[in-house]
Amino acid sequence: MKSFPEITAVVLCAGSGVRAGLGYNKVLHDISGVAVAARTAAKFARFDRLVIVCAERDMDAMRQMITYPNAEFVLGGATRTESVRHALKAIVDTDIVIIHDGARPFVTDEVIDDSLKSALEYGSGIAAINPVNAIRVKRGNMLIPMPREYTYIVQTPQTFRYAGISYAYETIDGDYADDSELYSKAGYNCMISKGDPANIKLTDFRDFAGLNDAYRVGFGFDVHRLVEDRRLVLCGVTIPYEKGLLGHSDADAPVHAVMDALLSAAGLPDIGVLYPDTDPKYEGADSMELLRDVVGRLKNYEIINASVCIIAEKPKLSPFVQQMRDSLGKALGIAPELVNVSATTTEKMGVTGEGKAIAAAADVLIRAK
Repeated sequence: MKSFPEITAVVLCAGSGVRAGLGYNKVLHDISGVAVAARTAAKFARFDRLVIVCAERDMDAMRQMITYPNAEFVLGGATRTESVRHALKAIVDTDIVIIHDGARPFVTDEVIDDSLKSALEYGSGIAAINPVNAIRVKRGNMLIPMPREYTYIVQTPQTFRYAGISYAYETIDGDYADDSELYSKAGYNCMISKGDPANIKLTDFRDFAGLNDAYRVGFGFDVHRLVEDRRLVLCGVTIPYEKGLLGHSDADAPVHAVMDALLSAAGLPDIGVLYPDTDPKYEGADSMELLRDVVGRLKNYEIINASVCIIAEKPKLSPFVQQMRDSLGKALGIAPELVNVSATTTEKMGVTGEGKAIAAAADVLIRAK
């Protein structure tokens, strides 16, 4: 007997993307090196099951880019409604289904969680926002006003108890714009959950043309001297070694590089200004805590990905790379798959090559919310 409900996320990626004018499925389009479908899937990989619905022509590409152990792949249909039907038939046994458009990669955890909470409590949770513009309905030569508080722009995720949404899809024929329309037609109540104006669906070429306007890149670099009688901490992970990095805080050089990269991208002062080594408050500080503080300062931005290169002659860091990715991803609030950590040497040249110091460089990509 289940103690917790099983939650299955369905990500719909079976469209053709004709309106986007790209010549291929729009969810395969790269945004700074990561495909739209992969970005979207990363937001839902934390759930029990992740079902990716895609066309046969895109199946191999999807399998290559979405490699979570809980990922399943289902062939889509000719329409959105058919694709959801295929997914629900393939799932068979689950408690809650979160249905999301693959072309909405900017959905936040807050929106997802509010939709899920509503479904757990009421049976459904439809992410939606009230329109900003005035809405009119044309009847003959008349424009009839519609009160904005009663009008919604419907988004995804749309989350349901499996029993209800599967029954609706089994008993109602035809094609519908979204799941809530079909669910309502089956006689169920649709409960509105929190939406987000930034949770846009990438649809035509203008959506893709404007993506880069919201993105900002930052670069950071840091270096610390290696000394005896200090712990070696890199990306929040303690590395077994005879020496550690000297600094006012725990001297976590790669984390400091990431912090400066984030601050640089957002146009904020660097860590020397915000966390000066002359302030006793930061003596021995946990750099991961400082990183979380930096993330909090970027409240108007979403962190898309981060890449860190650690420059050290010794010790060998490859056994710890995945731990470091996991640690950084958790602090940044993004999936570890969107964080890269690599290590290199300077072939025994300079202070790092002579084993006197460890340096780190970091690049980050952020997007205005």
